[in-house]
Amino acid sequence: MAISPVLELSDVSVRRGENLILGPLNFQIAQGERWVILGPNGAGKSTLLQILATKIFPTQGTVSVLGQQMGRVDLFELRTRIGICGAPIADDIPGDERVKDVVLTAAYAILGRWNEQYDLWDESRAIALLTTFGVRELGDRLYATLSEGEKKRTQIARALMADPELLLLDEPAGGLDVGGREDLLRRFAHFAADPTAPATIVVTHHIEEIPIGTTHALLLKDGKIAVSGPVESVITTEHISAIFGEKISVTQDAGRFFARSY
Repeated sequence: MAISPVLELSDVSVRRGENLILGPLNFQIAQGERWVILGPNGAGKSTLLQILATKIFPTQGTVSVLGQQMGRVDLFELRTRIGICGAPIADDIPGDERVKDVVLTAAYAILGRWNEQYDLWDESRAIALLTTFGVRELGDRLYATLSEGEKKRTQIARALMADPELLLLDEPAGGLDVGGREDLLRRFAHFAADPTAPATIVVTHHIEEIPIGTTHALLLKDGKIAVSGPVESVITTEHISAIFGEKISVTQDAGRFFARSY
């Protein structure tokens, strides 16, 4: 029996008034794949991510996430199966929430702890995830007191709390210094190497932030797919130069990609 794609977009477009800002897009993601989506500012990355996170509906086309078609399923239930780190959720996290509770409340797909009860398994999983991403010692701190890097690590731990089947990461290394970026990418690469890890999509502006273990890439330009496929055939000097409109040399070393103008 054929396995359903984790994610499938068919003739998906988004309009704002008379303007077509995204699409039409057609692509799908299979179980076990690790994708990166890149493109310049205004390429449509944020709009696409909002669709993938089931936060907005396309103007036309069909979106199927984890075998469920948007518009024909309870989105609240579907969202419990999707882990999200980044803009679609970051601004909604209460600043006065304890870091451990930011992660823990993902078990109920809510933000802000209230009267819900958590068992020992939930508590242990939250602590283990904070440990995996290097912020266990911050568990009793208030979220608003964290640095940008510490917030990103906490968000990733939260995104994984409910053992999602699809993980969406929006600029996970954005705003970090070099040390923080490299440490986070190393931790994430280790996590993603686990064969039981969920299908993953990382959205970024920078090819240096593509984690080791990424299998596929999709390049957006002017709201359309410029090229997509296996990461090593997509992240090339020719393709990156074309979408950014600049002569950019792309090199690869030990599973990482690097760019410089020439």
